[in-house]
Amino acid sequence: MDSVFKTPFYAKSALIFISIFAFVFTLYIGQRIIVPIVYATIIAILLNPVVNFLLGKKVNKVVAISITVVLAVFAVGGILYIVSSQISMLSETYPALKLKFNISSNQIIQWISQKFNIRISKINEWVSLTQTQAISNFVVGEKLMEAGQMLLTGVLLPVYLFMILYYKPLLMEFTRKLFRIEHHIAVAEVLTNSKIIIQSYLVGLFFEMIIIAVLNSAGLLLLGIDYAIILGITGAILNIIPYVGGIIAIALPMSVAFVTKSSITYPILVFIIYIFIQFIDNHYIIPRIVASRVKINALVSIIVVLIGGTLWGIPGMFLSIPLVAILKVIFDHIEPLKPWGYLLGNTVPSATRYSFINKNKLLSQTK
Repeated sequence: MDSVFKTPFYAKSALIFISIFAFVFTLYIGQRIIVPIVYATIIAILLNPVVNFLLGKKVNKVVAISITVVLAVFAVGGILYIVSSQISMLSETYPALKLKFNISSNQIIQWISQKFNIRISKINEWVSLTQTQAISNFVVGEKLMEAGQMLLTGVLLPVYLFMILYYKPLLMEFTRKLFRIEHHIAVAEVLTNSKIIIQSYLVGLFFEMIIIAVLNSAGLLLLGIDYAIILGITGAILNIIPYVGGIIAIALPMSVAFVTKSSITYPILVFIIYIFIQFIDNHYIIPRIVASRVKINALVSIIVVLIGGTLWGIPGMFLSIPLVAILKVIFDHIEPLKPWGYLLGNTVPSATRYSFINKNKLLSQTK
């Protein structure tokens, strides 16, 4: 009788690590192709109810999808127009802003020189060297290529979006054919739950962004900070990047307040207001509007945000949370992977449940 060959544990571990490395490397080198498709897929899931509504009104399929895509493009264009108009206002006052920044920089250099007994010429030499290195690292050709790639992505995204919405039945049927009949119920549950997670997460994120933009702008206007609206909107957009975006959103208005105001009190007040807004956001807005469906614990969220940023930059930070939430749904429906789904979740067991040793059994064995 032939004996069944069993793969050793170390061989299985090596294969798993090699597969993970190959998968991550593929995501990294193929980001210019993969990221727009992932974005288009997520937006298509969000806009699918609109297409279904128009189809229910007996609108032609191509026309319904075209109307939905055009409305989405106009919505994004409107947001970009508002932001660009505020940025143009900021650019008009750039000379005055630069002058105040230079005055503040000179005051800081003098304070450092007096406090730490360092010659001003040495500090200026270090600042000039740092600026030279920053300019040398800013390669114009690479930046132009990145701008061209972003423009190409912006053109291709509506095309991807239209195609995904149009060929949705084909893609769903392909997914069904990949699995045996006995797995079709589980696959349907995974697809349904993933759709619900993405839709609820993005809709909640949109309303959160509006609320935070209003709160930020109102707080900065009360303090009389220049460019309050653009800073408030920018802070709300940055805030949708989990954990990391909130820090940058605080730093920007504090810097503007420090440069444009004569008193150090204003940056401190900006910090206090933004911390208060972050407290409201983290304890009331996110739990009730955003995180009702995405049940990922904070430790995993921070790790995947950093990994997403390393792989795909800022787009990866934004995509990391919904993609991991979908991954958790898949893990929860596959028996061998359920422990990993449990690890990603936010259910924390009590101290009496995670012991590997049954104390009563241990005592009975020692008698």
